[in-house]
Amino acid sequence: MTRPALLCLALAALGAAPAVAQNANASPDTALVWRVLSAEDRRDSTDRALAAGLASKDPRVTLITRRALARIRDPRFAARDSLGTLPAPPRYDEPAWRLRFRALDPKKADCAAVRAALTDESWHVRLRGADIATSTCADDAATVTTLRSWLAMAGLRQRASQGAAWQAGAHALVALARIAPAEARAALPEFLRNDSPWVRVYAAHAAAQLSDAQALRALARDPNDNVKEAAIEALAKLTGRADDSLYIAALRTRGLQAVRAAALALKGAPHSPALQAALVATTHRMRADWSETARDARLAVLARLSEVADTTVRRHAVELSSDFDCAVANAASALAAKLGAPTKAECRPFWNLVPTEAVGLALGEDVRVRVVMSERSGGGSFVVRLRGDVAPITAGRVLQLVKTGYYNGRTWHRVEPDFVIQGLSPGDNEYVGLSLFFRDELGTVPHARGTVGMSTRGHDTGDAQWFVNLKDNLRLGRDYTVFGEIVAGIEVADGVLEGDVVERIEVVGRR
Repeated sequence: MTRPALLCLALAALGAAPAVAQNANASPDTALVWRVLSAEDRRDSTDRALAAGLASKDPRVTLITRRALARIRDPRFAARDSLGTLPAPPRYDEPAWRLRFRALDPKKADCAAVRAALTDESWHVRLRGADIATSTCADDAATVTTLRSWLAMAGLRQRASQGAAWQAGAHALVALARIAPAEARAALPEFLRNDSPWVRVYAAHAAAQLSDAQALRALARDPNDNVKEAAIEALAKLTGRADDSLYIAALRTRGLQAVRAAALALKGAPHSPALQAALVATTHRMRADWSETARDARLAVLARLSEVADTTVRRHAVELSSDFDCAVANAASALAAKLGAPTKAECRPFWNLVPTEAVGLALGEDVRVRVVMSERSGGGSFVVRLRGDVAPITAGRVLQLVKTGYYNGRTWHRVEPDFVIQGLSPGDNEYVGLSLFFRDELGTVPHARGTVGMSTRGHDTGDAQWFVNLKDNLRLGRDYTVFGEIVAGIEVADGVLEGDVVERIEVVGRR
């Protein structure tokens, strides 16, 4: 693996970003800011740009440099408050339906509350009612009748702005599996044949509730990796070691989420040549994909390999101890030592150029993007102002991706109406993101309602997925970067349902 190869990958993934210093029209301050941001992103405290930035007569450059040094010295940026307070995001009132949503406490809900929720004017409240219904409502004819009437909606692929489509039928099936199992069993075969993978994921949840191993085995072979993931997770709890052959087969799939689920399901599996060979092949295949966001799946596979490996795997462990991902290199090094071949872990993380867009954002440029929802997902749009004053590199990379159309056609795969919406993943899944990690840029802007943050699964693992805070989530400030804030159309973000499609994200203003 060579530096030129890594650089080519970075440029291919995020678009060529020529160094500002090579631009003859760039002012010295602009070029210096780019160098300071690059040093921050590399966590390089020895870069001479930092000394030059501190000596600058431009207070903006000085502040950017002081912040860069603080983030380099302390990745968690505990001293962030010492650099002053940035402008707060807009304040938004809560929609009335969210108060009714919160009132549906699953620990205290009774059938009367569920029954009322199922006819609420807000589909968020209705779906919540279905999700908290328990077997105690089995004799509530009105509840069962309502849920049964929703099943036909599983075939809908388009919804009005205040309506629902497949979501209603999917939630109803799982609810019926708890309160009227016979009804759910009768409906399940049609759900298994549904052409929407979103619906088949819920079919897996219902099959798990019904302890239907046959249905789960069929879904574990599904062509969609999200369906595989849901089925494998459920099947492993239901049948123990009986379906290890299915999990071994799933290791060969391309979807990181399915590979991870299969590796976790194989925990405790006995050694076998087939299992060991599959794990070894999977480690090499994922390494060749050059994706940093494959880390969770790669570590899960290495953990299983460590459980079953014999000395014939030693050379593979030694080879994997040199990697672009330090976490993976360390895990492989530990495996090599366990197999009698102590090997020092070596890692060379990708060199990811700071986009030139980050410079203007850091210096105060106001850039706004519009998230346009597909008409089949209710339509509407909301506008996000990028917060380059707190997270210029993240905002710059997001802007670069917006310009390339990376986000167009992607979905919101996670919807928690009293917490966040999250999405824009290539695989509609938490574990599938851009191949290059974003660094954290923690700051003083709070995770208030309407702010937009960068999804991670650990420090410095931004994967280009967005999440929108639907309420004040101030505790997230310790770990997640705020890179934007909604300035118009928050009611559209409030109305998003699981699986809703973003038609496009476009730049609508910069000054």
